[in-house]
Amino acid sequence: MSLLPPLSGRVRIGRRGLATLSSALLGLLLMGAPVASAPAASHNDYGLPDLGSASGGISSNDEYRIGRAWLRQFRAHVREWDDPITLDWIGSIVRRLAPWSELDERNFIITLVASSQLNAFAVPGGVVGVNTGLFAFAPDRDAFASVLAHELGHLSQHHFARNMERQAETRLPTLAGFLAGMVIAAGGGGSAGIATMAGTQAAAISDQLAYSRRFEQEADRVGIDALSRAGFDPEAMPRMFRAMQRMASLQGGNAPEFLLTHPVTEARIGDTQARADAMQKVTPDPLAQLAYAMIRARALLALNLRQPEQGLTTLREDNPDPDAIAYYQALAAAEHNQVDKALAALDRLHDKHPDLTLISASAVEVARDARRYEEATRRARRLLRLQPDYLPTRLAMAEVALQQDPAAARQQLEDMRRDHPDDPKVWSLASEASGRSGHTAEAFLYRAEFDQLEGRMDKAFAQLKLADEAARKNGDFSMANRISSRREDFKRYRNAIEEF
Repeated sequence: MSLLPPLSGRVRIGRRGLATLSSALLGLLLMGAPVASAPAASHNDYGLPDLGSASGGISSNDEYRIGRAWLRQFRAHVREWDDPITLDWIGSIVRRLAPWSELDERNFIITLVASSQLNAFAVPGGVVGVNTGLFAFAPDRDAFASVLAHELGHLSQHHFARNMERQAETRLPTLAGFLAGMVIAAGGGGSAGIATMAGTQAAAISDQLAYSRRFEQEADRVGIDALSRAGFDPEAMPRMFRAMQRMASLQGGNAPEFLLTHPVTEARIGDTQARADAMQKVTPDPLAQLAYAMIRARALLALNLRQPEQGLTTLREDNPDPDAIAYYQALAAAEHNQVDKALAALDRLHDKHPDLTLISASAVEVARDARRYEEATRRARRLLRLQPDYLPTRLAMAEVALQQDPAAARQQLEDMRRDHPDDPKVWSLASEASGRSGHTAEAFLYRAEFDQLEGRMDKAFAQLKLADEAARKNGDFSMANRISSRREDFKRYRNAIEEF
């Protein structure tokens, strides 16, 4: 659960404060993008009213381009929680749900928002976001997955594109304006973000709100079907809705904005419960539930670093497996520099649950953070012999190598750059490894890649200039041509951002 080096700009929750993601626009705006490789299931398959063509009037390329531009803006304004183990776990849930949602699981980018607010969202371009606060609210794996299934239902049914069919003359400007409002709100602008949205298409707001409620119903039904087909408990969705309804009634106007824009009505609960009753029952998988409880423990500790007992109390409220409690306590011990105690506890858990990779990966991170580099390397190599593609441990091993052998770290990061070109952390580490091993032009180029992914285009172009100067000084014209090509790509990225 370590911090990325300072150049990353990401934070650990609790130490640098929380960034609240306003979800006031979510129910209305974040209605998904067509990232499907095959046609989405017809809405008529679910007995729903005809809300328009599932293909929508906006092309997939347009949605992808603008959605990825939105992601850059989002990263520039919102603090993310840097936790590769949790990101990998969420990615596994999305990949499991995606095929049953008629989506291409390869097109997704997962982002973790450092916020205690209950929230999850999906935007054009295949971006799925999760607030850390969702872990605090969802008591079990299938309840958590039910929220993601609902959001993927919006994506699957091309809701945003279908909504924009009704305003053909303003399709792309409206999409850009809506997403710009979301970025402003996420960055703390609050009412300014809503004003941006309203200014884009004020006359249609009340109509779109009603329209989006019908989409909510469709996303529920598509989502619960995908949830069941993917092997999760369909009962989790109505169970989660009931919990949300209780929260909304208890907190009233202070309820999370996610609940204000995704109102949970008796009709929605009844509809999803009826569908769940007709679906095949699922036998709980104790190991999968334990894995979620451990991931939840990571999030709760991150949310309660100053008062770890509070996080432990929240975890205990849902009667998790005792080993999840032991895992939380091991991580908390590591935070208090009780490294031997933490590693011993994690080793005991690994002996009991050798198939839970996250336990061994956590031990690698604890040893790395304690600067026990030889031990971290030994543990990482042992894990990677069994799972050579496990990114969290590959990243941790590269971070260790940076301290001991930057050239080796640079080599390790080459494959990661190719396999994970949208991961800012990979480029951050690659830049450091190149710089420390004497590849100056490459270091500037990789830092430019990091900056453009984080939405800092001015800095990215400045880094490209430095990279070009270093390449020409060294007579490396192949690198200079590579930099020139990326400069043209960056211009396209900047133009997409400027559409906001």
